[in-house]
Amino acid sequence: MTSGMRITWTLTGSGWADCSLEDHRARVELTASYISNGPEEFLTAVARLIAGEAETRAQFEAEPTAYRWIFYREGEDTWIRVLVLRDGSDHDNKGTEIWSSQLGIHQLARAVIRCFDEVAQSYGESRYRGKWGEHFPRTELEALRCLWRTHQHPQDT
Repeated sequence: MTSGMRITWTLTGSGWADCSLEDHRARVELTASYISNGPEEFLTAVARLIAGEAETRAQFEAEPTAYRWIFYREGEDTWIRVLVLRDGSDHDNKGTEIWSSQLGIHQLARAVIRCFDEVAQSYGESRYRGKWGEHFPRTELEALRCLWRTHQHPQDT
């Protein structure tokens, strides 16, 4: 894989989505429900990393299970952990790590932007809203894209 990581977001039913996450070592399937702002949280967490935060999080609720993304950044490197928790309010130490990876910050941003660009192209924003129950996260996607372009180095393009 050229980007080191591939993420896909597939709407599976009214208010439900599957998110597959894979790299050269592993593949995992996550579930998300519209009861929380999972896509928006996810895009915002990656944007916060691009902007320089050292640690940030996002969570997908799967009623009652939850999938917690924990992102760490040091310089141009990121470490990603995904935990599955029996309940979304549980502390990290009650979760089980189901996926982890390390990659460059720009590789992460590219993979996330590509994922949601593919979602917009596949469903269109109106159909997305009809299936997901909420608006497509256009504002968060464009904020991430803008930050990524602003923080790119010539060798990253």
